[in-house]
Amino acid sequence: MDLTLLWVLLPLVTVAWGQYGDYEYPYQPYHDYSDDGWVNLNRQGFSFQCPQGQVVVAVRSIFSKKEGSDRQWNYECMPTPQILGEPTECWWEEINRAGMEWYQTCSNNGLVAGFQSRYFESVLDREWQFYCCRYSKRCPYSCWLTTEYPGHYGEEMDMVSYNYDYYMRGATTTFSAVERDRQWKFIMCRMTDYDCEFANV
Repeated sequence: MDLTLLWVLLPLVTVAWGQYGDYEYPYQPYHDYSDDGWVNLNRQGFSFQCPQGQVVVAVRSIFSKKEGSDRQWNYECMPTPQILGEPTECWWEEINRAGMEWYQTCSNNGLVAGFQSRYFESVLDREWQFYCCRYSKRCPYSCWLTTEYPGHYGEEMDMVSYNYDYYMRGATTTFSAVERDRQWKFIMCRMTDYDCEFANV
């Protein structure tokens, strides 16, 4: 699918006040906003979860400088193989704050099965959460980082996992204060086909 894709203190105080208060995401499950399947409009929060027993295998995005230096997002899911079984538990991970670089993997050996995000006008950036699911007592191994997506700030992003025996476990991101955009590297791992005793690898 081809996608065509003030100051110093005031913004910091605004962001800190807005981000660190107790906040529940009020977003309903995603709505398809176009033929391209975007889960959000620019400057809007969203919550996306794969159907039960599926994980994220593709992430697509387009950037708009004129729409708050924000991105629209699209995700694709795929069922996990039978050997992994059904997910035994799912949860939302800790929030990764806007305007900061971060690295996060799903805890408890989980796999990424969704994303949740909220936009902050004061920083022209988003905070992020992963929705993770654990499959029995399977453990990750042979993990690696993808290349940067997008290749350059402001470009379209199209990450598809063509290695179907590798699963997304998290990501690391860099944030450009000049471009007001992020580059992502996704953490991809294989999963054991047997139970292991490690709670968090």
